[in-house]
Amino acid sequence: MERVAVRSGLLCVAAAMGLSACVSTGVTTIADGVGAVGTFVAGAPDGVAQPVQMFVASTRKGERGAASEASSDGPVAHSLVTISVPPVHQAGSIERPNLGSQNTNYHFAVTGRRSLDEDAFNNEIASHISGRIGSSRDVLLYVHGFNTGFDEARFRLAQIVFDARFGGVPVLYTWASKGSVFAYGADRETAMASRDGLEHLMLALAREPDVGRVHILAHSMGAWMAMEALRENAIAGHPDLDGHLGEVMLAAPDIDATVFRQQMARIGAGAHVSILVASNDRALSVSSLLANERPRLGALDPNAPADRALIESLGVQVRDLSGDQVGLIGHSTYANAPDVIAAIGAQLGAARADDRNVQAVLDARGDTPVVAAPLAPPTTPSANGTTPGAPLVGQGLTPASALSPPPASTLPGTRINAGPSATVDAR
Repeated sequence: MERVAVRSGLLCVAAAMGLSACVSTGVTTIADGVGAVGTFVAGAPDGVAQPVQMFVASTRKGERGAASEASSDGPVAHSLVTISVPPVHQAGSIERPNLGSQNTNYHFAVTGRRSLDEDAFNNEIASHISGRIGSSRDVLLYVHGFNTGFDEARFRLAQIVFDARFGGVPVLYTWASKGSVFAYGADRETAMASRDGLEHLMLALAREPDVGRVHILAHSMGAWMAMEALRENAIAGHPDLDGHLGEVMLAAPDIDATVFRQQMARIGAGAHVSILVASNDRALSVSSLLANERPRLGALDPNAPADRALIESLGVQVRDLSGDQVGLIGHSTYANAPDVIAAIGAQLGAARADDRNVQAVLDARGDTPVVAAPLAPPTTPSANGTTPGAPLVGQGLTPASALSPPPASTLPGTRINAGPSATVDAR
């Protein structure tokens, strides 16, 4: 009984500290149609909001943003969505209004949405991959974590795509999180019920004509879902998604270390799995408490001998974000720290040897290659003198065998307040 009381008290403290960092943000202006998907707008003038378009597969009941409708799981719905990124955007932030209506000059906003059936969804993705070369043929599949509302999930992917300057096709898999810090158990059950839809989506993306790699970026509880879906595909005979599985990046994964070892055993050592860890992640500390004090994968400390030995035994790559923490909780550092999101973008966009083969096929067919035009790097440097989005020497994901103590962080925890706005550390 005493342990239960302590856990309840810690949950209350966590909520008071801002662990429920997702803020419900209703969107009232939604266009009926969305144009062709082009992740970036090349040469857009300064001071103009820029669109990020994404495909969305959702198990949420209500896709128009109402929190009460978005809390029930169901069959997968599909849509094509445009998110407007404000001209005042600062890398690592999601600018949203504190009070009053949103303004696209200052805030992320949903500016377009078109519902699609599954066949149309797949056909639309195929049409936008066709003719592309290099990493612009790739898909980035993002899976959010616990306590995440529908708008927060869409805004987070838009921010990641924009700040990482990803030139391929972004896809969001959003499941029916209740968006409450007190609903951890309910979210866990819903996540389990949503695995089949994610498993199906992964394989469907890998089977798109002309697709390059299907990269997966999954956060917190979403990392557990992603690994479970990959495990099920491996059992079904598709361990590498039929040759199309790219980078698998697990940010602050809320996964029991023993469970992760079993998942990796099924997926196989050939998968390029990276884990972004932070021993000072307070959200995972609470998760560990809820799991009877079993350590979470995302909270391992590469500088602790026991954790280091465990990491080395897993055969994965590791990036320690403990020194890069942004904000009090530190659970979304992977997307909040400009240098870290830039490193993720550089890894996703790295050139591959087989790109030359794709070019040869396109030339033989007489196709005109399509190369996504990235935005110019942001002009506001981070506090350590680097430009967010620029390739970083030594900032990539480090093999476990070459781990070294992280340098002292020079990234500030400051937030932007551009006009009547505030940033949201969406989980």
